[in-house]
Amino acid sequence: MLNIQAVTTRALSARRLSGAAALLAGAMLMVAAPAAAQTAQADEDVLEDIVVTATRSSESLSKIGASVTAISSADLGAGGITEIRSLASSVPNLSMGDQFGVNRTFIRGIGLTSIDLGADGAVAFLQDGALIARPAAQLSGFYDIERVEVLRGPQGTLYGRGATAGAINLVIKRPTAELSGYARATYGNYNAISLEGAVGGPIVGDKIMVRVGGKYEKRDGFGVNQITGNDIDNRDAFAVRGSILFAPSSDLDLIVTADYFEEDDNNYAFHYFGPTVAPENALGSLIGGETIITRSARLGVPVNFRDVVSDQDPINTRDGLSVSATLNWRPGDFDLKSITNYRDFTRFNRTDLDASDVWMFGQNNYDEQSTTFSQEFVGTWKSDKLDLLFGATYFNEKLFGSVRVPLINLGILFGLPADTFDAANYLQFGNVYIDAYGVYGQASYSVTDQLKLTAGVRYSYEKRKGVGSFQFLGNVSTDKEKGWGAVTPTFGINYQVTDQTLLYATVTRGFKSGVINVGSQNDVINPEYAWGYEAGVKTQSADNKFSGSLAGFYIDYSDLQVGFVGADSVVTTVNAASARNYGVELEFRARPTPQFTFEVFATYLNAKYTKFVSGDYRQGFAPVDLSGNRLSNAPEYTLRAAADYNVALGDAGFLNLRADINYQDEVFFTEFNNIDAVQPSVSTVNAGIRFTTADERFSIDVWGRNLTNEFVISNNIITAPLFNSVRVGSLAPPRTYGVTLGVNF
Repeated sequence: MLNIQAVTTRALSARRLSGAAALLAGAMLMVAAPAAAQTAQADEDVLEDIVVTATRSSESLSKIGASVTAISSADLGAGGITEIRSLASSVPNLSMGDQFGVNRTFIRGIGLTSIDLGADGAVAFLQDGALIARPAAQLSGFYDIERVEVLRGPQGTLYGRGATAGAINLVIKRPTAELSGYARATYGNYNAISLEGAVGGPIVGDKIMVRVGGKYEKRDGFGVNQITGNDIDNRDAFAVRGSILFAPSSDLDLIVTADYFEEDDNNYAFHYFGPTVAPENALGSLIGGETIITRSARLGVPVNFRDVVSDQDPINTRDGLSVSATLNWRPGDFDLKSITNYRDFTRFNRTDLDASDVWMFGQNNYDEQSTTFSQEFVGTWKSDKLDLLFGATYFNEKLFGSVRVPLINLGILFGLPADTFDAANYLQFGNVYIDAYGVYGQASYSVTDQLKLTAGVRYSYEKRKGVGSFQFLGNVSTDKEKGWGAVTPTFGINYQVTDQTLLYATVTRGFKSGVINVGSQNDVINPEYAWGYEAGVKTQSADNKFSGSLAGFYIDYSDLQVGFVGADSVVTTVNAASARNYGVELEFRARPTPQFTFEVFATYLNAKYTKFVSGDYRQGFAPVDLSGNRLSNAPEYTLRAAADYNVALGDAGFLNLRADINYQDEVFFTEFNNIDAVQPSVSTVNAGIRFTTADERFSIDVWGRNLTNEFVISNNIITAPLFNSVRVGSLAPPRTYGVTLGVNF
């Protein structure tokens, strides 16, 4: 079992460099070997150029002057990408994890760092163009998807608020005029059962069509609570979705979609990784408590960090309802779209922050209820030379939240009877009301057949009002309100060197609204801004046997929002003065024969604070200069190599063999870059083999993920000084494997 405390900086650096060198060498050999043979296969099957809508209009991926990754439905599902968190292995410079059941998405080193209620991510997360505002609501409903589109870099003009790092859009499968559908049944280790399917077709020819889909998941836990004997990090969830498409004419259609999901399990446990500033179990030993480390030592067994030793089982209950309506009208040269969405989301999570088998004022109860309404109008007009895009948005959210920690046994810290404060709580409680508006326009003009210039601008205004209270051995009002406006322009130039090669450069400004956290004494947090500069090349061979892209970027951030637990044991969010990120992203994909496809991506990221002073928990919260420290969740290098091979079996069908290896450099989880909050560099391997009948109707898939069973920390926070600033966090899944039966019709 991994001994986290024994890891040293020197060992991490050596592992990082050797791992990166080995994987890079392997990747380059893979690229070089088949590339020379591509011209001999010009009449064979070629790579598909996906059409995406991430830029608010339909465009071929190879013609978009920006860093965009599109993942098709063929790569989604059992043995592949099965949830939001597993996207990271397939998208350059994308990092995803969770804490308290909250999605933490980072692109190019920027994402959600705050652990307070009301915090927003820096990546706009959408389903069919409609915003999913709450990070905790983004972890559900991943099924019956046509594709996932990921835009990297600030997206201030097209997406506005909350897109200083990028945007992710889930595109759901639409109803069709032909009866069609699929069903999948999966059984895997940890007694994992997954049932997923969808069916759709016509009600009135091609005028009214419907589609209904759903997913059910249940599995045992990846660990257990050694005190209660109950599973933790298990899964018990289901989701359903229904869509109806009205298409009265060729230039008008309306699709209405309703989603519902529900979870009730012991998922999202907080795992204990050891002490930081005090000896092991210095707190719990005051009343005889044990941690996973001291209990394992007493029993003489290896420490299993996937288990917990706690008097509190983690609790995860959540449900959500969403209804959206998208109207498309195409009068003449115009294309007008209206996107209306209503979303209701509720969750309750409980964790144990003292990470011991006694109740040391560590039961952490999170309540969150969010109701949102959004409306967006988008219009496009295209001619031979000029393309116009314009739009207006409105977003409203009412957010209720509470964070309650009963102060059981707190008295012992003050030399008083242990139960002195048992009737009291640490409590954040209240509502935040959000209203946001935006108008935007963008124009692209073809100066020549090769040269296109783009300019756009957006004006955003957001107002937030917080009403609530904060209790911690006292009670204070937390009422406050504030509004912010921002202008976010974009400029771009595309030069089509040949039909196969595009050069581009962009400059854009991103804006993330200010924040008022629920029931928090925290001052109002100001917006963060980002200026992003990017230049790149996209190319493909004349026979479409291979494609590649290379992008370089520089991003200048000001007033970056950073969250942590302060010296007073209260969650705090501040505006770090500034940061800058720069790097390179290389992507390569090839299909030298109809049977063989492979892809490689490699990234370099230098993401550091340029000006930031904060109190370090390792130095008694004395102010320290963090300039030059790496940002959280910002690995310097990442690499991926994947291969896919089809073997024909005559009239019986064919076999598909696939494998991928993914390398991530070390990441720090706090701005202090201390060794006690780090994930060492790691490589994970996934593989599978699928048999499909000749008519492609039936399939059986045997698959495995994280086959080498790597221990990967997906998030690590340093708790309050009340708990001696111990390390707790979340883990990525261990080795999983299973078999999936599928049918298409």
